[in-house]
This record gives sequence, structure tokens and C-alpha cells, in this order.
Amino acid sequence: MHRFIPPFFTLNFFTLCLSSFLFFASFNMIIPELPSYLTSLGGEDYKGLIISLFTLTAGLSRPFSGKLADKIGRIPVMIFGAVVCFVVSLLYPFITSVVGFLFLRFVHGFSTGFTPTGTSAFVADIIPFNKRGEAMGIQSLFGSLGMAAGPALGGYIAAEWDINTLFYSSAFTAILSILILLKLKETLKEKEKLSFDHFKLNRNEIIEKRVITPSIVLFLTVFSFGIVLTVIPDYSEYLGIKNKGLFFAVFTLASLGIRIIAGKASDKYGRVPVMKVATLSMSIAMLTIAIAQSKEMLLFGAVIFGASVGMNSPTISAWTIDLSLDKFRGRALATMYIALEAGIGIGALVSGFVYNNKSENFFLVFSIGAITSFIAIIYLFTLSKKSKVIEKMNVK
Repeated sequence: MHRFIPPFFTLNFFTLCLSSFLFFASFNMIIPELPSYLTSLGGEDYKGLIISLFTLTAGLSRPFSGKLADKIGRIPVMIFGAVVCFVVSLLYPFITSVVGFLFLRFVHGFSTGFTPTGTSAFVADIIPFNKRGEAMGIQSLFGSLGMAAGPALGGYIAAEWDINTLFYSSAFTAILSILILLKLKETLKEKEKLSFDHFKLNRNEIIEKRVITPSIVLFLTVFSFGIVLTVIPDYSEYLGIKNKGLFFAVFTLASLGIRIIAGKASDKYGRVPVMKVATLSMSIAMLTIAIAQSKEMLLFGAVIFGASVGMNSPTISAWTIDLSLDKFRGRALATMYIALEAGIGIGALVSGFVYNNKSENFFLVFSIGAITSFIAIIYLFTLSKKSKVIEKMNVK
């Protein structure tokens, strides 16, 4: 059976994967319950801000996390994000106002602004070039397991106990991910001591131009993710699904197996061909969800959505690393994550505004996601045509 285990699946890699599982489970377990919790505080008109504020901070912090990952190390960056997740989850039960809640959501975004950047850079450091897609597939598989287990477990905890118990469970899970990280060995060879200069950003340190192309594709495809995170809890309730985390569990489970397959396929056939399939699947998924009139139809849409996310995540990550320079790897990955957060955040904000707590707007909201994904498909085919033209010019 050992021949089926990838050669890069070392103790360091497995430890990192386990930490990713716990980290993603921590902040995802509370997401399905947050819309109703905000409503109980009197903030039902601000549901779109639950995700958009979170992603705004994550996006703003990416240039800093990328620079710090390249300067002081991958592990400190990962630990800082997990600590934020732990502290903020502990504070949620003490907040009784809409403003206080939204402020915590803003601060909570620092967690994903830091930890995934350090994690991806760490993986890129220890994985050979021809195995990046596969490795990213396995690493994102563990993150997805956390995303699946988190909402499902969170829905169960909230139903059996209360929302405060859910927040404390989230904090406990975050601290476990920190303890596991402490056993990792740093991969950055030339480390610097943390200084104030590390928080000063030049214009060229914010965005890594080499990875603009995959970042644009990512932005257009994860726009749908922002819509799903914001509107699906209400849509699930509208269709009679009691556990609001069920959709998230189904789509995440659907993405699991295909991640490794997609990663290997992108290593063999290229990143762009796999991304074409992923974006087409996303467009189909959003249309399926838009026309769903039953629980079964919605969950079928979740399966297609999960397949798309499963192909997208490892392929985009590997594509970004391919295009980046080793010394600016953290910055390149931070740029990719800025696009991720921007897409999710704007998608959440737009969907919250369009939905406006009216069930007749469900179709329109999810149709917008189908359109942005279709734009990504057109962009990818444009890239293919440009590549063919360049190849012909080189031959001549």
C-alpha cells in the first residue's frame, strides 16, 4: 500500500495538513449560524457584511502577511492567524450590539489573511515542481474536510446547546491548530528578526504582477462563493432544511476526492485546461441552485458547486506558484489571496444588497454568480488563443 502514498507526504506535510483541517473547521463552524445570530441582535439588514467585512480585512492584510512570510518565516505568520481566530471566537459571546458584532467580524478576517498565506508558502517550499498540483490538492483536501466538518458540527452544537457553546467550540478548535503548528520546522532559510520596517509596504510589495492572470480568474470564480456564504443559510431555511450547515457540508464533501485528481491533472495537462472545466462547472452549479425548488435540487447544485471548488483551489494555487519567483513566493500567494478575498467579499456584499431578505430575489442572486463564472470561461479561452498565437510566432 505504501506505493499509493505520495513521496512528499512527510510528517511535516501531514502535520501542516492536520493544522489546516482544524483551522478551517474553527472559523467555518460558526458561519451558517451567523445570519440568524445577527438578526437576533437587530441587524438583519446587514447580513451581507458578515462575509464582506471578514474578507475585507483578510484582503487588506494579505500584502503584510506575504511580506512577513518572506522575511520572518512561514510558521509565525500561520500562528498569528490562528491566534486571532482563537481570541475573536472567545469574544463573540460578550458582544450584544450590531456594531460590536460587525467589528469582530472585521477583526476575525485577520485570521484568514495570515494563516493560509503562510501555509501555502510552506507547502511550496517542501514540494518539488512536478508535484505541486497534487500536493496542493492533498493540502486543500484537509482544509476542505475542515470546511465540511465545521458547519455540520456547528449546526449540531447550536441545535443541541446554544450559540455561545458554538463560539467556545470554535475557539477550542483554533487553539488546537496552534499547538500542532508549534511542532513544525521552519522552511524559510534566510530569516530576519521582526522589525517595524516589515510593516512598511512599497507599491511593488502589494501586488505581484507575475500572478495577475490566475488572480483574475480566481476573483471571477469565487464571486459565487461570496453569494453562497451569504444567501444559502436563508435559502436552505426557505426550502425546509433545518441544519443550515448541510449545504456547506455536501459541497465540501463533493470537492474532496476531485481535488487530488484535479491537482494531478493540472500537473500533467496544464493549469488552464483544468480551470476551464472548473469555471464551466461553477456556472452550471449556480444556475442549478438558482432554479432549485426543493431540498434535493439544492443539494444536487451543492455537489456540482463542490466539484468546481475542488478543481479550482489546488489548480489556482499551483498555477500561482509556477509563475512566482522563489524569493517573492509569499507576495505572489498573498496576491492570489487578495483576489480570493475581493471576489468573496464583493460577492457577499452584492448578494446581500440584491437579496434584501426577499425570497423572490433568490433566482437573480445566484444567476449573477453564473454570469461572473461565465466571464471567467471567456477569459480563459482568450488566454488559450493568445498562447497559440505566441507559439506560432516562435516557430516562425
